[in-house]
Amino acid sequence: MITLYGFGAGFGLPEIGPFVTKTEVQLKMAGLAYRKEKSRPPASPKGQLPFIEDDGELIADSTFIRAHLEGKYGFDFDAPLSLQDRAQAWAFERMIEHHLYWAMVGARWVDPENFAKGPAHFFDAAPEHLREKLREDAQFRVAENYLLSGLGRHAPDEDIDLAARSLFALSVQIGDKPYLMGDSPCGTDATAFGVLAGILTPFFTSQLRDRAAQFENLEAYVDRMMLRYFPDFAWKALRQAA
Repeated sequence: MITLYGFGAGFGLPEIGPFVTKTEVQLKMAGLAYRKEKSRPPASPKGQLPFIEDDGELIADSTFIRAHLEGKYGFDFDAPLSLQDRAQAWAFERMIEHHLYWAMVGARWVDPENFAKGPAHFFDAAPEHLREKLREDAQFRVAENYLLSGLGRHAPDEDIDLAARSLFALSVQIGDKPYLMGDSPCGTDATAFGVLAGILTPFFTSQLRDRAAQFENLEAYVDRMMLRYFPDFAWKALRQAA
Protein backbone atom coordinates (compact mmCIF):
# COMPACT_ATOMS: atom_id res chain seq x y z
CA MET A 1 0.00 0.00 0.00
CA ILE A 2 1.36 3.39 -1.02
CA THR A 3 1.16 6.14 1.59
CA LEU A 4 0.67 9.68 0.31
CA TYR A 5 1.66 12.47 2.66
CA GLY A 6 -0.09 15.81 2.21
CA PHE A 7 -1.64 18.73 4.04
CA GLY A 8 -5.23 17.49 4.07
CA ALA A 9 -8.52 19.15 3.20
CA GLY A 10 -9.06 22.87 3.68
CA PHE A 11 -9.67 26.21 1.95
CA GLY A 12 -12.78 24.75 0.31
CA LEU A 13 -10.68 22.03 -1.36
CA PRO A 14 -10.25 18.28 -0.84
CA GLU A 15 -6.51 18.99 -0.44
CA ILE A 16 -4.83 22.30 0.37
CA GLY A 17 -1.66 21.68 -1.64
CA PRO A 18 -2.00 21.70 -5.45
CA PHE A 19 1.04 19.46 -5.89
CA VAL A 20 -0.41 16.97 -3.40
CA THR A 21 -3.63 17.11 -5.41
CA LYS A 22 -1.61 16.42 -8.55
CA THR A 23 -0.10 13.27 -7.07
CA GLU A 24 -3.38 12.09 -5.56
CA VAL A 25 -5.17 12.45 -8.89
CA GLN A 26 -2.35 10.58 -10.64
CA LEU A 27 -2.63 7.75 -8.12
CA LYS A 28 -6.33 7.59 -8.93
CA MET A 29 -5.60 7.72 -12.68
CA ALA A 30 -3.22 4.77 -12.33
CA GLY A 31 -5.73 2.81 -10.24
CA LEU A 32 -3.19 2.33 -7.46
CA ALA A 33 -4.33 1.67 -3.92
CA TYR A 34 -3.08 4.25 -1.46
CA ARG A 35 -3.75 5.71 1.93
CA LYS A 36 -3.32 9.33 2.83
CA GLU A 37 -1.68 10.80 5.91
CA LYS A 38 -1.30 14.39 7.03
CA SER A 39 2.24 15.67 7.29
CA ARG A 40 4.29 18.85 7.18
CA PRO A 41 7.12 19.83 4.82
CA PRO A 42 9.98 19.26 7.32
CA ALA A 43 9.08 15.55 7.40
CA SER A 44 9.74 15.20 3.67
CA PRO A 45 13.14 14.17 2.27
CA LYS A 46 13.12 17.37 0.19
CA GLY A 47 11.37 19.60 2.71
CA GLN A 48 8.21 19.85 0.63
CA LEU A 49 4.91 18.07 0.11
CA PRO A 50 3.89 15.72 -1.30
CA PHE A 51 6.02 12.70 -0.69
CA ILE A 52 5.08 9.04 -0.77
CA GLU A 53 6.27 5.89 0.93
CA ASP A 54 6.22 2.81 -1.28
CA ASP A 55 7.59 -0.46 0.08
CA GLY A 56 9.76 1.46 2.52
CA GLU A 57 11.12 3.84 -0.12
CA LEU A 58 10.47 7.57 0.29
CA ILE A 59 10.00 9.60 -2.89
CA ALA A 60 9.52 13.38 -2.75
CA ASP A 61 8.40 15.94 -5.34
CA SER A 62 5.30 15.33 -7.45
CA THR A 63 7.22 15.06 -10.74
CA PHE A 64 9.60 12.43 -9.37
CA ILE A 65 6.69 10.60 -7.76
CA ARG A 66 5.05 10.40 -11.18
CA ALA A 67 8.27 9.04 -12.69
CA HIS A 68 8.44 6.44 -9.90
CA LEU A 69 4.86 5.32 -10.52
CA GLU A 70 5.46 5.06 -14.26
CA GLY A 71 8.70 3.15 -13.81
CA LYS A 72 7.59 0.74 -11.10
CA TYR A 73 3.99 0.12 -12.12
CA GLY A 74 4.29 0.57 -15.88
CA PHE A 75 1.50 3.12 -16.16
CA ASP A 76 1.76 5.69 -18.95
CA PHE A 77 -0.06 8.85 -17.88
CA ASP A 78 0.19 10.29 -21.38
CA ALA A 79 -1.12 7.35 -23.40
CA PRO A 80 -2.17 7.65 -26.22
CA LEU A 81 -0.60 11.07 -26.84
CA SER A 82 1.73 11.60 -29.79
CA LEU A 83 5.30 12.70 -29.21
CA GLN A 84 4.33 16.27 -30.13
CA ASP A 85 1.35 16.18 -27.76
CA ARG A 86 3.60 14.91 -24.97
CA ALA A 87 5.96 17.84 -25.57
CA GLN A 88 3.06 20.30 -25.46
CA ALA A 89 1.69 18.73 -22.28
CA TRP A 90 5.11 19.08 -20.63
CA ALA A 91 5.34 22.74 -21.70
CA PHE A 92 1.90 23.45 -20.20
CA GLU A 93 2.91 21.68 -16.98
CA ARG A 94 5.97 23.91 -16.66
CA MET A 95 3.82 27.02 -17.28
CA ILE A 96 1.32 25.94 -14.65
CA GLU A 97 3.87 24.99 -12.01
CA HIS A 98 6.28 27.86 -12.53
CA HIS A 99 3.83 30.66 -13.26
CA LEU A 100 0.19 30.06 -12.31
CA TYR A 101 1.18 28.28 -9.11
CA TRP A 102 3.16 31.31 -7.93
CA ALA A 103 0.31 33.63 -8.87
CA MET A 104 -1.90 31.47 -6.62
CA VAL A 105 0.69 31.64 -3.83
CA GLY A 106 0.68 35.42 -4.06
CA ALA A 107 -3.11 35.51 -3.78
CA ARG A 108 -3.07 33.24 -0.71
CA TRP A 109 0.01 34.34 1.19
CA VAL A 110 0.85 37.91 0.20
CA ASP A 111 -2.66 39.31 0.27
CA PRO A 112 -3.14 40.15 3.99
CA GLU A 113 -6.86 39.28 4.15
CA ASN A 114 -6.43 35.91 2.47
CA PHE A 115 -3.39 35.12 4.59
CA ALA A 116 -5.31 35.88 7.79
CA LYS A 117 -8.23 33.78 6.60
CA GLY A 118 -6.19 30.82 5.39
CA PRO A 119 -2.47 30.11 5.85
CA ALA A 120 -2.24 31.97 9.18
CA HIS A 121 -4.29 29.17 10.73
CA PHE A 122 -1.52 26.66 10.04
CA PHE A 123 -0.01 27.92 13.29
CA ASP A 124 -3.10 27.86 15.51
CA ALA A 125 -1.78 24.88 17.45
CA ALA A 126 1.56 26.54 18.24
CA PRO A 127 2.16 27.91 21.76
CA GLU A 128 0.41 31.26 22.06
CA HIS A 129 3.60 33.20 22.79
CA LEU A 130 5.19 31.90 19.55
CA ARG A 131 2.16 31.95 17.28
CA GLU A 132 2.40 35.43 15.76
CA LYS A 133 6.16 35.20 15.27
CA LEU A 134 5.77 31.89 13.43
CA ARG A 135 3.09 33.41 11.22
CA GLU A 136 5.21 36.45 10.42
CA ASP A 137 8.28 34.33 9.66
CA ALA A 138 6.34 31.96 7.40
CA GLN A 139 4.66 34.77 5.49
CA PHE A 140 8.02 36.50 5.04
CA ARG A 141 9.67 33.33 3.68
CA VAL A 142 6.84 32.68 1.21
CA ALA A 143 6.81 36.35 0.12
CA GLU A 144 10.56 36.12 -0.43
CA ASN A 145 10.13 33.02 -2.62
CA TYR A 146 7.32 34.80 -4.46
CA LEU A 147 9.72 37.63 -5.17
CA LEU A 148 12.40 35.20 -6.37
CA SER A 149 9.88 33.56 -8.69
CA GLY A 150 9.79 36.83 -10.61
CA LEU A 151 6.08 37.56 -10.16
CA GLY A 152 6.63 39.38 -6.89
CA ARG A 153 8.76 41.99 -8.66
CA HIS A 154 5.76 43.36 -10.53
CA ALA A 155 2.96 45.66 -9.43
CA PRO A 156 -0.15 43.66 -8.40
CA ASP A 157 -2.06 44.56 -11.57
CA GLU A 158 0.91 43.55 -13.73
CA ASP A 159 1.15 40.23 -11.88
CA ILE A 160 -2.54 39.51 -12.54
CA ASP A 161 -2.28 40.53 -16.19
CA LEU A 162 0.57 38.07 -16.71
CA ALA A 163 -1.35 35.30 -14.92
CA ALA A 164 -4.39 36.03 -17.08
CA ARG A 165 -2.30 35.36 -20.18
CA SER A 166 -1.44 31.91 -18.85
CA LEU A 167 -5.09 31.31 -17.97
CA PHE A 168 -6.01 32.35 -21.50
CA ALA A 169 -3.46 29.90 -22.93
CA LEU A 170 -5.03 27.07 -20.90
CA SER A 171 -8.52 28.13 -21.93
CA VAL A 172 -7.55 28.12 -25.61
CA GLN A 173 -5.82 24.75 -25.29
CA ILE A 174 -8.84 23.13 -23.65
CA GLY A 175 -11.31 24.82 -25.99
CA ASP A 176 -14.41 22.65 -26.12
CA LYS A 177 -12.51 19.46 -25.28
CA PRO A 178 -13.26 17.76 -21.95
CA TYR A 179 -9.57 17.62 -20.99
CA LEU A 180 -6.35 19.44 -21.73
CA MET A 181 -5.15 17.26 -24.60
CA GLY A 182 -8.34 15.57 -25.74
CA ASP A 183 -11.13 13.23 -24.71
CA SER A 184 -9.18 11.54 -21.90
CA PRO A 185 -7.22 13.08 -19.02
CA CYS A 186 -3.43 12.91 -19.17
CA GLY A 187 -0.78 13.47 -16.50
CA THR A 188 -0.78 17.24 -16.95
CA ASP A 189 -4.51 17.38 -16.26
CA ALA A 190 -3.69 16.45 -12.67
CA THR A 191 -1.35 19.45 -12.50
CA ALA A 192 -3.78 21.86 -14.15
CA PHE A 193 -6.64 20.73 -11.95
CA GLY A 194 -4.67 21.14 -8.72
CA VAL A 195 -3.67 24.73 -9.47
CA LEU A 196 -6.90 25.87 -11.14
CA ALA A 197 -9.00 24.50 -8.29
CA GLY A 198 -6.68 26.30 -5.87
CA ILE A 199 -7.27 29.54 -7.75
CA LEU A 200 -11.04 29.10 -8.18
CA THR A 201 -11.91 27.92 -4.69
CA PRO A 202 -14.62 30.23 -3.30
CA PHE A 203 -12.82 30.25 0.05
CA PHE A 204 -10.54 33.07 -1.11
CA THR A 205 -11.39 36.35 -2.81
CA SER A 206 -8.82 37.76 -5.21
CA GLN A 207 -8.37 39.48 -8.54
CA LEU A 208 -6.76 36.27 -9.75
CA ARG A 209 -9.90 34.29 -8.96
CA ASP A 210 -12.06 36.91 -10.65
CA ARG A 211 -9.98 36.76 -13.82
CA ALA A 212 -9.96 32.94 -13.84
CA ALA A 213 -13.75 32.86 -13.43
CA GLN A 214 -14.10 34.82 -16.68
CA PHE A 215 -13.03 31.67 -18.55
CA GLU A 216 -16.16 29.55 -18.41
CA ASN A 217 -14.46 26.50 -19.87
CA LEU A 218 -11.83 26.57 -17.08
CA GLU A 219 -14.55 26.58 -14.44
CA ALA A 220 -16.34 23.74 -16.24
CA TYR A 221 -13.03 21.86 -16.50
CA VAL A 222 -12.40 22.08 -12.75
CA ASP A 223 -15.99 20.97 -12.07
CA ARG A 224 -15.49 18.00 -14.43
CA MET A 225 -12.21 16.94 -12.85
CA MET A 226 -13.58 17.34 -9.32
CA LEU A 227 -16.58 15.17 -10.14
CA ARG A 228 -14.38 12.52 -11.72
CA TYR A 229 -11.70 12.27 -9.03
CA PHE A 230 -13.35 13.61 -5.85
CA PRO A 231 -17.04 12.80 -6.43
CA ASP A 232 -17.92 12.94 -2.74
CA PHE A 233 -16.49 16.42 -2.21
CA ALA A 234 -19.09 19.19 -1.97
CA TRP A 235 -17.45 21.39 -4.60
CA LYS A 236 -20.64 22.21 -6.49
CA ALA A 237 -22.40 23.27 -3.30
CA LEU A 238 -19.48 25.51 -2.33
CA ARG A 239 -19.46 27.10 -5.77
CA GLN A 240 -23.19 27.70 -5.68
CA ALA A 241 -23.00 29.21 -2.20
CA ALA A 242 -20.31 31.62 -3.39
